[in-house]
Amino acid sequence: MNLSASPFGRFVAEFTRNKTATVAAIVVLVIALLAILAPLVAQQDPYDLASLVLRDARRPPGYVGTSGIVHLLGTDSQGRDLLSAILYGLRISLQMGLLAGAIAFTIGAVVGCSAAYRGGRFEAVMMRIIDLQLSFPAILLAFVIAALLGQGTWQLIMALVFAQYAYFARTAHGAASAERHKDYVEAALSTPLSAGRVVLRHILPNSLPPLIVVATVQVASAISLEATLSFLGVGLPPTEPSLGMLISNGFQYLLSGRYWISMYPGVALIILIVSINLVGDQIRDQLNPRLKR
Repeated sequence: MNLSASPFGRFVAEFTRNKTATVAAIVVLVIALLAILAPLVAQQDPYDLASLVLRDARRPPGYVGTSGIVHLLGTDSQGRDLLSAILYGLRISLQMGLLAGAIAFTIGAVVGCSAAYRGGRFEAVMMRIIDLQLSFPAILLAFVIAALLGQGTWQLIMALVFAQYAYFARTAHGAASAERHKDYVEAALSTPLSAGRVVLRHILPNSLPPLIVVATVQVASAISLEATLSFLGVGLPPTEPSLGMLISNGFQYLLSGRYWISMYPGVALIILIVSINLVGDQIRDQLNPRLKR
């Protein structure tokens, strides 16, 4: 089989023509690989309290710690090797972004496609609810839900899902509405297939391209929201070395000259979010050339 002649091969070939998107995709893959291999790559386990020495806290980049570890990016306020903490923080950020994005994708796609299929009053009510939610900033909704549920991994994921599923639902509804009255759907409706199977087998698969574009944007948004909420103190608990928590831990030391505690996690967060957005922009342009600038 000639891979280059397949739709996927043509998609990859067109994607690699954009050098910026290709570099961004490589950066995302490298970050994901480092995050997966964090327990093997990191010099120190940020979760191991026995390995932390308070005398090594807030030390500058290049400092040789009590245990002989060379802290290339310095240490944070708890004496953790900052490079190791960033690797684990990237792992947490990617896990939160992908998991929250996948759940929001599933809920939003089902809600949007179901509303387009059912039509009538059900569609009107569901879309008014979605429109009402979209009128509020996502960060505000996530902050309120996270504050009500309290700190914790699953509590934060639920807050992120609630803040983001409406984007998928609105996109799925628009795509499914365009597919609903096409001949192949009308033909499927004349068969004994149930409504759920018609939606899942015919309407939803043909509504995926715009949803994939939204998914790349919302994964980056979920990572940004998680960092923001953790920075504000309503996200993950302080014991979790997420990027937002690392930035928050070093914020109070900026004026004293210990810039590295917040700066390096912030740079890692920016690189990750910008790279994902650049990949998403290229995917959007390929799936819908009319949106290309």
